Amino acid sequence: MKAIGTTGPRPANDPAALIAFDAPEPTLRPHDLLVEVRAVALNPVDAKVRGSRTPEAGQPSILGYDAAGVVVGVGPDVSLFKVGDEVFYAGQIERPGSNAERQAVDERITGPKPKSLSFAEAAALPLTAITAWELLFDRMKAGRDEDETLLIVGGAGGVGSALIQIAKTTTKLRVVATASRPETRQWCLDLGADAVIDHTTPIDEALTAAGERAPKYIAALTQTTRHFEALARAIAPQGMVGCIDDFKGLPIELLKGKSAGFVWEFMFARPMHQTPDMQAQHDLLVEVSRLVDAGKIRTTLTQNLGPLSVEALLEGHRRLESGSTIGKLALDGFPR
Repeated sequence: MKAIGTTGPRPANDPAALIAFDAPEPTLRPHDLLVEVRAVALNPVDAKVRGSRTPEAGQPSILGYDAAGVVVGVGPDVSLFKVGDEVFYAGQIERPGSNAERQAVDERITGPKPKSLSFAEAAALPLTAITAWELLFDRMKAGRDEDETLLIVGGAGGVGSALIQIAKTTTKLRVVATASRPETRQWCLDLGADAVIDHTTPIDEALTAAGERAPKYIAALTQTTRHFEALARAIAPQGMVGCIDDFKGLPIELLKGKSAGFVWEFMFARPMHQTPDMQAQHDLLVEVSRLVDAGKIRTTLTQNLGPLSVEALLEGHRRLESGSTIGKLALDGFPR
């Protein structure tokens, strides 16, 4: 089958950073679905893995996580889906990815594609929706009926765009997002944020200037090392900071005086470690799909880059690495 992958770490401006090749058909595990991939979406993790992964010599590694498609085969223990079902999912970081004609994916981390969305629109949602949902409810333990504030650092990115909507749709939290450009500020407001502050100034000062109370929950989605001291000053006593970005070293002791907590979110952890609650990702995707079809959550797709090709994927990777994208980029599957 057709696939696109990497043979080693290379920058996105290297034409050989991604290559097209013929891959073997996926082998199904007991809980696997065989999905004909109709669309994929891009996330920062795609670029990070492309720039760091070193596959075995002569064995290209298929990248790609977010996808939407049609079930064309099932493993012997599958019970949640059947052949012909339309699905969306974010896959697993240690298995072959979605940049291929077909992909094997565990049904327990797969959801029913929203009926109201195209495949590309649906593919833009799973990874960011799972990350946002797990960060808010499983990691920071936010209550749905709390009269508290959630601060989202980087509200116009993929996860921020999903988190604004999930928080406003499923909780009573006041949602304050950060953004620095007129277009990203408006994007956050259009998604439902109650207020937007500028993260190019110290965030605690921006909150005070806007008349906002100390947030009980802070979703630190980007540039956490740059903002952490301000976030530690901003967090409410006994609050919680949740983080998704990568860094080494953080003055975590700054949270001690407020008995504030710090927690990581890594949405691949459940499938990677086959946790007993792994099906929680299926369950939350079912709810996200329902909310989309009810008109309460919208796709965060901002541009479709066309059919899957090496050139289109590399263009998407370059845009991601520019740090200026709003929402999500997607591509249709290989031409059929």
